[in-house]
Amino acid sequence: MKTIDSLNFQNKRALIRVDFNVPLNDAFEVTDDTRIRAAAPTIKQILEKGGSVILMSHLGRPKEGPTNKYSLKHIVSTVSKLIGVEVVFADDCIGADAFEKSSTLKPGQVLLLENLRFYKEEEKGDVAFAEKLSKHGDIYVNDAFGTAHRAHASTAVIAQFFATNAKCFGYVMAGEVASIDKVINGAEAPFTAIVGGAKVSDKILIIEQLMGKANNILIGGGMAFTFVKAMGGTIGKSLCEDDKLELAKELLEKAKAKGVNLYIPTDAVIADNFANDANIKESDINTIPDGWMGLDISTGTIKTYSDVIKNSKTILWNGPMGVFEMSSFENGTKQVALAIAEATKLGAFSLIGGGDSVAAINKYNLASQVSYVSTGGGALLEYIEQGSLPGVRAIEG
Repeated sequence: MKTIDSLNFQNKRALIRVDFNVPLNDAFEVTDDTRIRAAAPTIKQILEKGGSVILMSHLGRPKEGPTNKYSLKHIVSTVSKLIGVEVVFADDCIGADAFEKSSTLKPGQVLLLENLRFYKEEEKGDVAFAEKLSKHGDIYVNDAFGTAHRAHASTAVIAQFFATNAKCFGYVMAGEVASIDKVINGAEAPFTAIVGGAKVSDKILIIEQLMGKANNILIGGGMAFTFVKAMGGTIGKSLCEDDKLELAKELLEKAKAKGVNLYIPTDAVIADNFANDANIKESDINTIPDGWMGLDISTGTIKTYSDVIKNSKTILWNGPMGVFEMSSFENGTKQVALAIAEATKLGAFSLIGGGDSVAAINKYNLASQVSYVSTGGGALLEYIEQGSLPGVRAIEG
């Protein structure tokens, strides 16, 4: 894998695609700088190697062209602070001002281009737009794993305008690709995948892909009730995709045929209302009373899942076990997170991916106790489903 460590950046301009799609509050202040922090080592290393840096990113989903709300000028001070260099800003990613600034950049300097998505050509993967962007740099570095599943101008198309020895991965991309590769292609058994979330339909492909690789698949979250109903259980007013019952049955049969242990929760924390202060009790998952809904896994399932996790050598976690944002229904997710940390301490390799799983790991301050926390939710899932990504192929060829 070609990373920035294998290239010479002396007196070179590095054009880096970063993922600075960070949340801003009403005062346009960055409220979570995780993605900027993640990219900082790549930027600093290139500067230390005698290069200059041009950063390009998107922010949000601007529909009307340039709008103040989605301007990257709001993050300049945060980026400057985190990399320890005063960042210069260009108010148009392919305007005359931007090219003037990028062409006169000195080693050690950093330029941030305005939001790429102010041009519709970015998401269309427009070749002419990608070529214009390529003129900003001598070397192309892709460090935006979160957008690597999109064949956009700056994430994939642009790579064709750089020679093989003038394009590479930054540390974020390299770490993500290596970690996913370890889980998908080099997993030490037993390999346990924990798949949660609201809908089976969102996770069909990943469950099917994992069937050929994982020894155990633990199902949690709202999607579990579609499986329970498919197996003949009564689920009260729990979340259920009635049009996916046959699919759930097929997945159960597939797992059986492939010798994969597909675990469905056996009990649940149920509530009479979708609220933190609702009346709650524990219930067998197959006999949830009318008017009640399952919002978390309960004691028996937590024990079963924790035991399976602690006996695993490779772990992939994508999706919570319940409505962990509410304290009444967070215990299942929290206990799974603690079990993963425990297994990691015992020598397992653990990869946490997907927005909610990452939020949970951070909520319980366990990020340092797992092997790798992925920054790309959709990209991670697609990598597992497809076996590669446009942004990865563009560099690796």
